[in-house]
Amino acid sequence: MDDDFEFPAANNDAEMAMDDDDMDPPVGNSILKVGEEKDIGNGLKKKLLKEGDGWEKPSSGDEVEVHYVGTLLDGTQFDSSRDRGTPFKFKLGQGQVIKGWDEGIKTMKKGEKALFTIPPELAYGESGSPPTIPSNATLQFEVELLSWTSVKDICKDGGILKKVLTEGEGWQNPKDLDEVIVKYEARLEDGTVVSKSDGVEFIVNDGYFCPALPKAVKTMKKGEKAFLTVKPQYGFGEKGREATGDECDVPPNATIHINLELVSWKTVSEITSDKKVLKKILKEGEGYEKPNDGAIVQVKLIGKLQDGTVFVKKGYDEEPPFEFRVDEEQVIEGLDRAVKTMKKGEIALVTVQPEYAFGPSESPQELAVIPGNSTVSYEVEMVSFVKEKESWDMSTPEKIEVAGKKKDEGNALFKTGKYERASKRYEKAVKLIEYDSSFGEDEKQQAKLLKVTCNLNNAACKLKLKDYKEAVKLCTKVLEIESQNVKALYRRAQAYIHLVDLDLAELDIKKALEIDPDNRDVKLEYKVLKEKVKEYNRKDAQFYGNIFTKMLGQPKSEGAAAKNKTGPMTVDSKA
Repeated sequence: MDDDFEFPAANNDAEMAMDDDDMDPPVGNSILKVGEEKDIGNGLKKKLLKEGDGWEKPSSGDEVEVHYVGTLLDGTQFDSSRDRGTPFKFKLGQGQVIKGWDEGIKTMKKGEKALFTIPPELAYGESGSPPTIPSNATLQFEVELLSWTSVKDICKDGGILKKVLTEGEGWQNPKDLDEVIVKYEARLEDGTVVSKSDGVEFIVNDGYFCPALPKAVKTMKKGEKAFLTVKPQYGFGEKGREATGDECDVPPNATIHINLELVSWKTVSEITSDKKVLKKILKEGEGYEKPNDGAIVQVKLIGKLQDGTVFVKKGYDEEPPFEFRVDEEQVIEGLDRAVKTMKKGEIALVTVQPEYAFGPSESPQELAVIPGNSTVSYEVEMVSFVKEKESWDMSTPEKIEVAGKKKDEGNALFKTGKYERASKRYEKAVKLIEYDSSFGEDEKQQAKLLKVTCNLNNAACKLKLKDYKEAVKLCTKVLEIESQNVKALYRRAQAYIHLVDLDLAELDIKKALEIDPDNRDVKLEYKVLKEKVKEYNRKDAQFYGNIFTKMLGQPKSEGAAAKNKTGPMTVDSKA
């Protein structure tokens, strides 16, 4: 079995060669019993007359329907919906009723009946409501909560209120990059239609019509119909909107009512974190299985330039599907990554920017030449795939054999400068043999050697990739197995130096030299460490010198400033 990478020729780096928040807080009246009265805040008293159903309660913005009877403390009745024979409807928490109602009714369940005693400051105050309600009157309301329609305050500021008219399907909502199709009709408060569409498609993040529309869409499910009340700040603000084409103007500071239906959407996902490879699902696939690294996939695909020029077409016109192995550089990186996210039968449009496609150089392809720095797209259909065997399907000898192959593949990739892909190979190798409790003694020894080698080589990859914290973790894992491993101490010291953990770097270097006093590369790294310490102390002295100069208002030499700093960092000069 090939060992890990050897020490390199000396250089300055002294390297060794080789990734639902809108719920209202509970109100403290849930333990009330029938006939019991309690102050629920701000002098508002609630007496439970009849238990309600379930546990849900209305929230701010919900449209509630109640029956009520209002009296003064002496029993004089001044209002009653029951006498009128018509329930009263209003939007909770929107200031449409007295504060005592807004505060009290949000504590009720459907079907509940309660008596609220409301102090003047939560009712009509000093002014009263002549001629029926005198000044500073405490009022009593017997209220029965008949029902409510949930209204979601989308932005938590009352700017966009959404009332669901028809529930949608499933549980998913569109995201920023998704392409949605909606139907809508927007009206002013006087009923004037200002805009409508029987089907318009747009990218959520790009928006459409007014700022409220994309914000509302992101809260909806497929097929959902909703009624939006949109305040000016999410409509057209202080300036309004001039009439355009067949659409009417929107006056300044206008509230808009929108009937909105989310017809469907196409999911667009970021395959890479830098958004340079995007996948739009045109047809959903089957099940939940997706290819893994090493899987053999069969696809139909058509590759196009941005002007529509087709440069490759495979799997069509009675041609068999195009077959390749994932993560083997048999296709461009963007396409390779995208197919790993696809299900059998899925059809997707994959857009790939040059960094993950053909790069800055011209690239002749099957049907056309791709100019340098071209963004390309592929329409891909996942016909079938066979996943690479997972560890739980392998016997112990198979695990060790495959781990050895992954290590060899990693070594080959490292030598060609493909550090990220090499790192993945080492990680896979270690994962295969990570849990060895069922291994025999010989197998445990083989697994131990593989773990040490792969983690060391992976640490070398992480140093190249400047992922110094991960390099420290990998070297530490090796040292937990072999505490005297010089290469692990050396590489961890390198990582510590880059992380400016110079004391820890010195400890590792000293220990490595105790084990192997003649190791040339470790000695060179010690010199690098000493230079780093000198540089650190010099910068530190200058920093404090500048501070003292400003404090004293007079020049101070660098040497004098250094004296004001307690104990500069030192490194043992004995190597």
